[in-house]
Amino acid sequence: MAPALALGPAVAAHAAAPAAAKCNVEVDSAGKYHLWGQGFPANTTVTYSGSTSGSVPIGKSGRFDLGGLSGAKYVVKTADGKTTVTCTSVHY
Repeated sequence: MAPALALGPAVAAHAAAPAAAKCNVEVDSAGKYHLWGQGFPANTTVTYSGSTSGSVPIGKSGRFDLGGLSGAKYVVKTADGKTTVTCTSVHY
């Protein structure tokens, strides 16, 4: 029983960790691509590259939202280079 209790705090700490950064890309009604992500470091800037390249600020919530792009394949990278995420195509 004691080993199970010893694992309790470690499991709780893992559950409290921030969500992993992820991004998605989807086609909007005008045929343009919409890129959005969450779980990024707050108040930083990330760069995106693919059919179009640029940078976008991350808000306090760790999210970004960018529309009017061309192309469906993008990679998002944090400024420190520690996080690189390949965006997932979402179809509704």
